[in-house]
Amino acid sequence: MKKRILGFALAGLLCVGGLSGCGESTLEPDDYATNAGYETTVAASGDSAASDTSDAIAKEDVKVGVLYISDPAEGGGYSYTHDLGILGMQSNLGLSDDQIERKIVDDSDADATREAITECIDDGCNIIFTTSWGYMEVTAEMAEEYPDVYFSHGTGYMSNGTNFNNYFGRIYQARYLSGIVAGMNTTSNKIGYVAAQDSSNSEVTGGIDAFAIGVASVNPDAKIYVAVTNSWYDPEKEEVASRKLLDMGCDVMTQHCDTAYPMLLAQEYGVYGIGYNSDMSKEVPQACLCSVIWNWSAYYTVAVDSVIQGTWTGDNYYGGMSEGLVDITELASFCADGTQDKVSEATANLLNGSCNVFDGVLQTNAGTTVGTAGQTLDDATIKGNIDWYYENVVVVE
Repeated sequence: MKKRILGFALAGLLCVGGLSGCGESTLEPDDYATNAGYETTVAASGDSAASDTSDAIAKEDVKVGVLYISDPAEGGGYSYTHDLGILGMQSNLGLSDDQIERKIVDDSDADATREAITECIDDGCNIIFTTSWGYMEVTAEMAEEYPDVYFSHGTGYMSNGTNFNNYFGRIYQARYLSGIVAGMNTTSNKIGYVAAQDSSNSEVTGGIDAFAIGVASVNPDAKIYVAVTNSWYDPEKEEVASRKLLDMGCDVMTQHCDTAYPMLLAQEYGVYGIGYNSDMSKEVPQACLCSVIWNWSAYYTVAVDSVIQGTWTGDNYYGGMSEGLVDITELASFCADGTQDKVSEATANLLNGSCNVFDGVLQTNAGTTVGTAGQTLDDATIKGNIDWYYENVVVVE
């Protein structure tokens, strides 16, 4: 990890309690909308309707295991944001520190993943969250091997309907709004996007397309230049990709990657950035137009509470803005005139259902079309079958 650049970000990040090498945490769960969406998410998930409490586990006996792809204390990105959600859940439900066990594991290493999950089980964890795509297949295997342990996998698509589910959200809603911000604030009409995976991954590609649709809605002349790292977490590749896009003249940067390199370098180059996962304005106050954020505590609270109450159903979870799971942060004061009005209008349309982002016939950058007039893509398609780029997307090799 290049300390010259990351040192700036790390100096501003908070050490997350419970991780080895950290002192006492200075992070307050309320700093990140701890309770936002809790009640609405309970209702939306369907868990509150269950009545069979035969498998309830007393709160004092619950222990939560969590697998992260990177140390949450070393960045403002993906793992950091998930841990904010875990801290929020802990605060909401009143769990002690020794009821949370954290593991930092490379999600491309199946043996290490299996070992980490086994250690969690041996230490008494009865619900385990595996937060990254690459953990999916091992999580599925372990769920079959340990039917009395609850497993919940972030992103992905595998589940068994009993003790193993998956969870994600309509992050494309917030991506769409951030695209509007980018489109309103670029002057070069070149917008950079550092992507962890190529078009074969619907999670990443759907976010890119939603962002691109948002850009096009306010600035049809702008292009989104995508640089792919082919890794969920690779600081060196993320730096290289960011510099490549900035050297091309991109004057707004955004990302679907774990480190804050796109934002840090945007500020270094004197241009704008749109953060992802957590509010990155703390790290780059001169560059951050806004951030696309997750409030994972909205889901983690419901999931752990369902284990305590004995109302776990094994259903998959897919929340959005109305459940308080995803959003964008307050816009920077230096956003172009009219940006807030456009975002406010689009937000209202998302919440009232008049806009679903992937509406009607959509043009791809390959000259083909997707979708049907008067209809919108369904959740299954958005989650697992977006393998195309919107017409204003350019892939940078």
